[in-house]
Amino acid sequence: MYLRFSLLFKGLIFSLLFSAYSHAQDQGSFTGGFQSSANFFMRDSLIGAANIPQYDRQLFGGQAWLDLGYSIQGFDLGLRFDMFNNSNLLNPSDSYTDEGIGRWHVAKTIDKFNIRIGHIYDQIGSGIIYRAFEERPLLIDNPLYGVRLIYNLNENWQLKGFSGRQKFLFSEYQPVVTGASIEGFLDLSSEEKLFTLAPGFGIVNRTLDDDTMDRVVDIISTYSQGDRVTPVHNTYSMSFFNTMIAGPFSWYMEAAYKTAEAYFDPTAVLTDINGVESFGKLVKRDGTVLYTSLSYAKSGLGITLEGKRTESFDFRVDPNLRLNRGLVNFIPPMNRQNTYRLLARYSPATQLLSERALQADVKYRWNKSLTTNVNFSYITDLDGKKLYQELYTEVYYKYKRLWTIKGGIQLLQYNQEIYEVKPDVPLVETFVPYVDFLYKINRKNSIRFELQYMNTGEDEKAGYGQDYGDWLFAQVEYAVAPHWSFVVSDMYNMSAGKQTAEENGEKKLLHFPRIDIYYTHKANRFSLSYIKQVEGIVCTGGICRLEPAFSGFNFSASSSF
Repeated sequence: MYLRFSLLFKGLIFSLLFSAYSHAQDQGSFTGGFQSSANFFMRDSLIGAANIPQYDRQLFGGQAWLDLGYSIQGFDLGLRFDMFNNSNLLNPSDSYTDEGIGRWHVAKTIDKFNIRIGHIYDQIGSGIIYRAFEERPLLIDNPLYGVRLIYNLNENWQLKGFSGRQKFLFSEYQPVVTGASIEGFLDLSSEEKLFTLAPGFGIVNRTLDDDTMDRVVDIISTYSQGDRVTPVHNTYSMSFFNTMIAGPFSWYMEAAYKTAEAYFDPTAVLTDINGVESFGKLVKRDGTVLYTSLSYAKSGLGITLEGKRTESFDFRVDPNLRLNRGLVNFIPPMNRQNTYRLLARYSPATQLLSERALQADVKYRWNKSLTTNVNFSYITDLDGKKLYQELYTEVYYKYKRLWTIKGGIQLLQYNQEIYEVKPDVPLVETFVPYVDFLYKINRKNSIRFELQYMNTGEDEKAGYGQDYGDWLFAQVEYAVAPHWSFVVSDMYNMSAGKQTAEENGEKKLLHFPRIDIYYTHKANRFSLSYIKQVEGIVCTGGICRLEPAFSGFNFSASSSF
């Protein structure tokens, strides 16, 4: 009943607003976008693609989004319809079906004042204390459902305030999130040198409702007396941030603090009222994050240095939520965002409770044809335990307009025990050389070859490569501009044969092929793919989740207007 009333109410708002301005001299501008993805599941127990509803009985699953926007005379209107049918996007091991209005907003600009109600995407600073955003591949869609006010003090300074509840699917969590910030810009340049500052300060409050607090108290009451903490209704986080540009240098820094609250620590030892010990409990501590980035760019040379220290900064609308659910903030990742299949196989998720990280990136353009790049990242916890280390090298060469070649080596160390919760496994160490060659046959036709090899060393206990072992990946892409692209690839497990011998003849799949056909026409893009995919980590901007193996067909479509 509530959903039907909500849909009617929102529809009435937009109908009235569109009707009111449809006869105005200024007809405004209308925009939109559509995105969908559908899977046909084909059971394959050899790779673990089995024992979930889609493989066992449903066979089909998908999701779609339709965005609509309209702007006229200072008004900004937005509406999005979401649909999930037997979708595995919410939980890769389960099925989810629902549909409805996923987002709507109405905004109005009056001179220096902007008012927005409905679903609001925004952030403060780099997002360390607050970020409301969307990442569809991970089904993260956490706008604030409420109101936001922005006042431009002058052309360089802005005040912002907001309050509401965080959205989850087609409803909202009950705790209230309220925040405010001030951001500005100072130009202190002289005729000889560029020098600017962009300072800012933000504060966010999260207030637990009584029902959520009761659930937290009920959980704590099962602990032994020595493990119990006193939760609080109100938690505050605040940060100061600034971007300084001085000639060829750019320096960003942000310092954030969160007041003490009850949050879940999966590494803490819990003793229940019966004296039984286990891992994971609600603890109460304050939190801090320090983040900085220094960049230099001049004469073909680009250097970026980053550093971050995070301690006890798990900030959620509800302390009982886990994984990617209910996060109020976003802490920037500290590793290179790789795109090649094997180079991206082991990617670290940002650690909210204990992380110390460094990253350096150096890029140099020797001439119009030759560019080199070296990236190094190193991540530990606050006790010095190594979590992740990567050395990435790249050489890019372009020969006229005829062909280009890119290649290099990745050396990586990855802690599966922390990132994938696999106890008593060794640190995965990989060596990945790769090459990418593109040849333009003529103005419309081109062909691209991609080759990667991953060596994982040897697991002393198992007698073969670590984790799933060694891999070889090859891909060929043929493009016919401006419409068609055909891609064929195969990911070959070079260690599967050894594993089969060790496991009493149990079969394991050696090849993971993939075939893609893409068609693009103006602002429309369609793809049809046949996929066999091994289990692995999927990450977007440091936010990750473990994806099970997949076997079947995928069809996707996107359009903008």
